[in-house]
Amino acid sequence: QVQLVESGGGLVQAGGSLRLSCAASGLTTSGYTMAWFRQAPDKEREFVGAIKWSGGLTYYTDSVKGRFTLSRDNAKNTVYLQMNSLKPEDTAVYYCALRWGPVGWNVDPTAYTYWGQGTQVTVSS
Repeated sequence: QVQLVESGGGLVQAGGSLRLSCAASGLTTSGYTMAWFRQAPDKEREFVGAIKWSGGLTYYTDSVKGRFTLSRDNAKNTVYLQMNSLKPEDTAVYYCALRWGPVGWNVDPTAYTYWGQGTQVTVSS
């Protein structure tokens, strides 16, 4: 059974940085995509970025390009989301998610099979 556990959320001032981690267990192959989504109160879950476990290719939504960076540690089965220059509008619960399939990008949350429990990120102005 695949399990995802996020950590690293917290409260930060605008312009600050946070690094989120998503540790995966129960993985048996490398042909999958890990993604981060976020959900603010009264808003739909929004795609943030994704990384291909095999090869490390990344894809980001426009609003975080140049500020957020995805990386992975193969030995630890962990994906990191480095968030810099944070803005109040980045405030949300951040979720990591996994879908099988090494090809293509998918920003639809319903395409992802496994989800973490979420971690709160709050950016004060």
